[in-house]
Amino acid sequence: MNVCVCTGSMAKRLNPIGVENTEENRRLYRQLLFSADERIDKCIGGVIFFHETLYQNTDDGTNFAQLIKDRGIVVGIKVDKGVVPLAGTNGETTTQGLDGLSERCAQYKKDGADFAKWRSVLKISDTTPSELAIMENANVLARYASICQQNGIVPIVEPEILPDGEHDLKRCQYVTEKVLAACYKALSDHHVYLEGTLLKPNMVTAGHSCPTKYSSEEIAMATVTALRRTVPPAVSGVTFLSGGQSEEEASVNLNSINNCPLAKPWPLTFSYGRALQASALSAWRGAKSNEKAATEEFIKRAEANGLAAQGKYVSSGTCGAAGQSLYVANHAY
Repeated sequence: MNVCVCTGSMAKRLNPIGVENTEENRRLYRQLLFSADERIDKCIGGVIFFHETLYQNTDDGTNFAQLIKDRGIVVGIKVDKGVVPLAGTNGETTTQGLDGLSERCAQYKKDGADFAKWRSVLKISDTTPSELAIMENANVLARYASICQQNGIVPIVEPEILPDGEHDLKRCQYVTEKVLAACYKALSDHHVYLEGTLLKPNMVTAGHSCPTKYSSEEIAMATVTALRRTVPPAVSGVTFLSGGQSEEEASVNLNSINNCPLAKPWPLTFSYGRALQASALSAWRGAKSNEKAATEEFIKRAEANGLAAQGKYVSSGTCGAAGQSLYVANHAY
């Protein structure tokens, strides 16, 4: 169960609330999250840092990584260097950052990181994802995972299938199965120790523009079925990304996934960025006087998702800001 606070996506979060995207403002926002009271300790197991975050401190000079570790929360680090066009495809991408990754992992390990994240991105359309894009991204994820493990870092494998498009639930499930099957074939080929990995997939949902609306139970059944067909039981856990769902949707769907009547051999939990922080950002708006209110919003979402990861979340139905879509077309960071 972790929270993602990357620099690349911070501009998209700060600009809409009228806060300048400076290092100091990013530091203040992260401090607000990291210093939330003990209620988050049972909900948040890890935090994904960006390079910058690992070397920032609180107002009193405490290093963020140390602050998190002292709370019994694990520190992670985003190690990819973003998506780039994959030549010979219809606008598909691969992820760069393998060059020098071993040295960076060794340094991050020394500086307090114990797990890492690498995001690959695939799109659903009439012609995508292509076999080339599926295989290339699976191999890049496997290479990254292998390099992490050589340096004592647990890799989160993140093959994100974007929610852009009009495809229905069945099409997303089919593509998710193909992508995950390719990933685990590649991880096996690269001799990656599966017990020492986590998977960060998309939930199986219809495209954002699909005219059919599916229930959380239908989404849960499609998601768990796709995982059961492709993800070995040896994998230590599945931490879903929120993929542009509203905060409330992400909690409700995670709850339904955990209540799905199929056998689930892995813990099914969350690794949300937008769907854990949108209400907190909206409450904060860069003002010191709003910090307490913002922290309370963050704690509220952390507790909701902590319950959803156990299948115990009950939606109040009145979601307010938490019900607003967080969809961003062609999401990149």
